[in-house]
Amino acid sequence: MKKLVAAWVATAVAATVAAVAVISLLGNGLTGTDSHVLSGPEIRSALATATARTPDPARAAPSQTAQSKLIRSPGGTVIASCDGDLATLRRWSPAQDYSVDEVEPGPAREAKVEFEPDEGDEVELTITCAGGVPVSRIG
Repeated sequence: MKKLVAAWVATAVAATVAAVAVISLLGNGLTGTDSHVLSGPEIRSALATATARTPDPARAAPSQTAQSKLIRSPGGTVIASCDGDLATLRRWSPAQDYSVDEVEPGPAREAKVEFEPDEGDEVELTITCAGGVPVSRIG
């Protein structure tokens, strides 16, 4: 009986050690790099110091005068930019308990993203440009 208890304890300890190791590995990502969610000030700082990237050939390249803006809504957050009067959604992220239902990223006169909550009414965020600056409307 003592051997059975000792074997059970050894198995439980080994399983716990293995589980902690797996959770630790997943917590740091499979490549070992930490994931970090940016705060609002960190996003603004990154936007202010962002360097030009090679544009996606599937999208029109913004001019050097394109203005990016962080826009918050109850359903989520969007980073949008304007090239003249054409709006483009660069990034979008749903708020907690929301998911992205539909996206029209532009470039277009209106770019849209719909955030759908687990319960309740969806939030449609429409971005247009005024004077080369993104302007939001929640519908």
